[in-house]
Amino acid sequence: MPLAARTHAARMSGTEFRAFQAERPDHERWELVEGVPVMMTPPLMEHNVIATNLQTLLNAALRDHDENRYAVQRPGIEFPWPRAILAEMERNGIYKPEPDVAVVAYDDVVGGKRFTDSAFLLAEVVSSTDEDLTPVSGARWIDVKVRLYREHGPCQAILVVEQERVHVTIHAREAGGWTCHVLTGLDDGLAIPSAGLTCQVGDLYRDTRWQPRRGRAPRT
Repeated sequence: MPLAARTHAARMSGTEFRAFQAERPDHERWELVEGVPVMMTPPLMEHNVIATNLQTLLNAALRDHDENRYAVQRPGIEFPWPRAILAEMERNGIYKPEPDVAVVAYDDVVGGKRFTDSAFLLAEVVSSTDEDLTPVSGARWIDVKVRLYREHGPCQAILVVEQERVHVTIHAREAGGWTCHVLTGLDDGLAIPSAGLTCQVGDLYRDTRWQPRRGRAPRT
């Protein structure tokens, strides 16, 4: 997601950043990058629609699968990310990413928390800046971010949904390690067993240019 101008020159610790966030209006979205708070610019409306569709689908599934978990948008994740991967992203300082959607403990939600140290699913709706190449390795930013998320011990699944085309990548943690599946058709079946979710790819894209309401032709 595009970044707005950095508004603080002084470096912040993680604790200082969380205190800073607590003072900001809830509609503002901030991340800590290299110890500097950065405001995120608004995404495309379709980005929010996809994130909301995913959140709704996950919570409907979790009600039957595991009532102790709940899907939320843009939670703060408190986790000591591996420095080697951060260095590849040119993030040598403190980094506090916020995934577009995450499955967290229900107690964290009703406990009035802004942040969690345990996310069981992490999802990103890919924007144009996520396609940028990292200056160190030349890998796509989103691919490095997925590698970062794989290091989060409680995480059982990672979902990457592209907004500029129908393209969904599912990463699942299994006994033998991580597996990866790519889906590109609206009618393709999408399953995330760890969240009890079974749906079609088109359900994620409902009310976007790719899956508009009845009577409106999809964009080609």
